[in-house]
This record gives sequence, structure tokens and C-alpha cells, in this order.
Amino acid sequence: MATSASVSSHFAVAPRGKARPLALARWLMVVAAMVVGIVLVGGITRLTESGLSITEWNVVTGILPPLTEAAWAAEFAKYRATAEYRFESGPAGMDLAAFKFIFFWEWFHRILGRLIGLAFLLPLIVFAVRRAIPAGYGWRLAAMFGLILGQGALGWYMVSSGVGQTDLTDVSHFRLSAHLLTALLLLGGLVWTARDLGRLARDPAARPAPLTAGSALVALVLFIQLLLGAWVAGLNAGHAAYDWPLMNGRLIPQVDWSDGVLWTLTHDPFLLQFLHRWWAWVAVAALVWLARRVRKADRFASVAVHTAFGTMVLLGIATVMSEVSLWIAAAHQLVGALTVAATVWAMHSDGLIRQNALAAR
Repeated sequence: MATSASVSSHFAVAPRGKARPLALARWLMVVAAMVVGIVLVGGITRLTESGLSITEWNVVTGILPPLTEAAWAAEFAKYRATAEYRFESGPAGMDLAAFKFIFFWEWFHRILGRLIGLAFLLPLIVFAVRRAIPAGYGWRLAAMFGLILGQGALGWYMVSSGVGQTDLTDVSHFRLSAHLLTALLLLGGLVWTARDLGRLARDPAARPAPLTAGSALVALVLFIQLLLGAWVAGLNAGHAAYDWPLMNGRLIPQVDWSDGVLWTLTHDPFLLQFLHRWWAWVAVAALVWLARRVRKADRFASVAVHTAFGTMVLLGIATVMSEVSLWIAAAHQLVGALTVAATVWAMHSDGLIRQNALAAR
């Protein structure tokens, strides 16, 4: 396995005086904003059930949508072979115009993925050629580019679970969650690294912020909530109940455990919506703790975390009570990504507090 030093040298680490940490930080924040955008579009793609509208993964030729009626007819024919069309869309009366609508969202989602890849790779090459990458950061940038490539592969792996002559009318919710959570991991890495580079621009002697045990626990709590949310989305479990705080008039929903505990915990839509609803309050408690912990040192981070999770909770309730309105549910996913960004920002500040405390001893 390559060491950090060897990876960094491969990316042409800058000698002293030539590094451009501020430029790198700004670039990474632009890419982070693009990742937030693709998470939003991915949510719309899932909510409109557009993900299976493109049944092939053509990295180059897939850039352009069908340009003739014959090409559209050919794409529609491929979609009509999927179980989703045969059991859901077809019986609902989908015509070519409706197909073009769902095709657009999946195509746009894939195009954004390609743009993010280019927006990361091309500047990375320029910074490497100019030897503008500070020592110790080459391996991080390589890892993030690996995550971007992995996202593309995971996206197709997810889509492939729902195409072809199968009985599945949706993609695997396990693969969907892996696809989404990898994007959010990338977002966190971009924000954290941009903050480290921003500090390096102000102080050439600045060291990367450490991850504290408390912040790691907050991240774990938030990860569980995001995983549950991804499973709720993948299984259309948002439609299991439209009332709040009760579920179909009950505080605790009726759950059928006959298929086993493990299967029920990972597949039952009523149970998963229930867990997603109430684990949210565990996540709120963890985020309040983190926000209050960094409030004196970084008031912006504290306000951002409070605002993000408060808005996300309200949008989650509104999503349920609106019977999963497209735009409310999409906004819920968008704010979920912003909550991740705000949380990582606060976790970074928590690390700096710890670092400064140790330095003061």
C-alpha cells in the first residue's frame, strides 16, 4: 500500500513558497456545492422514479440524449422491457411524453456526475503540474477522486439491480443507500479538507484538524439517520403513513416480524419510517451537543448546524403530512446534504478546539 508521502509526491507536492492552499480550498468548496446539487437532483430522480429510464451505462455516448424520434422510440422500448414498466408505469398508462420527463432527470443526474468528475480532475491536474499542492494533501485529493469514480460505478451498480427481465420494480435500497452515503462522505471530505487548506493559507505552520471522539460519535448517530432515510426512500416507505406524530393513528405501528428480525429491520416500510422518525430526535440531541460545544469558538458553525437540522426536521414532518410531495421531499434531501456539510464544519471546529487545548498545555 502506498504511503501518504508517496501518493503526495505522485501529485507533485509544492515546495515551500509555491503552494496555493487558498485556491485549492475555494476549488474544493465549489465542488462541494456541486455535490450538494447532485444530491438534490438524485432525490428528484428517485421521487419521480426516473432512475430506471436509462437502461445502459454509456460513459461517452450517453452524454447526449436521444435527438430523433426514432432514437426516443428505441430508448422507450428498452424501458418497456423493465419490470418497473411492466408492473407499474405501463399499467398506469405511461406514454412517450411521460417517458421523456423521467428520462430527463436520470440523464441530468448522470451529466452532473460527469461534470463533477471533470470539475475535480482538470483543476487537480493543473494544480499538480504547477506543483501547487501542499505537502500531505496529495493523498486526500487522490482519495476524493477515487470516491468520485466510485460514485459512478455505484450509480450503475444501483441501476443494474432494477433493469432487465427481473421482478424488481425498483433499484435495491441497499445499493441506493451506498450510492447516497458515498456522495455525502465525499461532501464531508471536501468541506473538511477545504477548511484545513484555508487555515494553511492563513498560517503556513497550521496542522490538519484532528477528529475528536465526541465528533466521531455525532457522525455515527447522523450516519444511522441518513442510512434509515436512504432505506425509506429506496423502499417508498414514506407512503407507509401520512399522519404525525402518530402512524396510521398509532404511536407504534403494527409490524409483521414473521420474516425474521433482520429482514424486518431492513425491509419493513412501516418499521423503517418509524425508526427514521424517532431516531431523528437522537440525531437532534447529538447535533445540539456539537453545536453548543463549538458555539464560543465558531458561532457560524453553531448557527449553521441548528438551522440545518431544524429545517430538516420540519421538512421531514411536512413530507409525511403532504403525502410525499415531490418538492417538499426533494427539499428534505437537499437540507439533509446541507446538514452534513454544516456538521462536518462544526466537527472540524471541534477538532481545532481540541488541538489548541493540547497546544496550550
